[in-house]
Amino acid sequence: MEADFRTTFVRDPAGARQNPALVLNADYRPLSYYPLSLWPWQEAVKAAFLDRVTIIAEYDKVVRSPTTEIRIPSVVVLKEYVKPQKRVAFTRFNLFLRDEFCCQYCGAKGDLTFDHVVPRSRGGITSWENVVAACAQCNLRKGSRSLRASGLSLRRPPRQPSSEELRNMGRKFPPNYLHESWVDFLYWDAELEA
Repeated sequence: MEADFRTTFVRDPAGARQNPALVLNADYRPLSYYPLSLWPWQEAVKAAFLDRVTIIAEYDKVVRSPTTEIRIPSVVVLKEYVKPQKRVAFTRFNLFLRDEFCCQYCGAKGDLTFDHVVPRSRGGITSWENVVAACAQCNLRKGSRSLRASGLSLRRPPRQPSSEELRNMGRKFPPNYLHESWVDFLYWDAELEA
């Protein structure tokens, strides 16, 4: 019976995703909020064994080897500080995060694409200052026309965000699942409610 469980667990991809560990930098802040910095439990155990992290919180479950038994870590802190990147990569994901995953013309959420404010056919370039998240309907409506000609207006002007701004923006989008041991570390620098 136990061997059957191990075989199922190893072959079941969902089994490997269970019990992830929240990874905190040496200053006790998550490495990233969105996506949340999580490691599979195997990586957390390996890092603890190699003395690269300190285990702060654990799940009730244990894993065993022939000589060792260890509770699965739920929160780990890196022993060496990882300096956050200063430069923000211009990616589709970061663009959507900057624009809070909503169309910058109508505010719709969901199926988004991106739009050049000054169309490329009119000399517009692909940059933080000229590209915004847009829903398909607004993108089609605007086409290769200027904002004025299309009758659309921007909710806010596009600009390059700082890495700190993106990190703070990511805090607005918590994942679907938060283990209770993570909560104190995710919002510890937020203002407390009276």
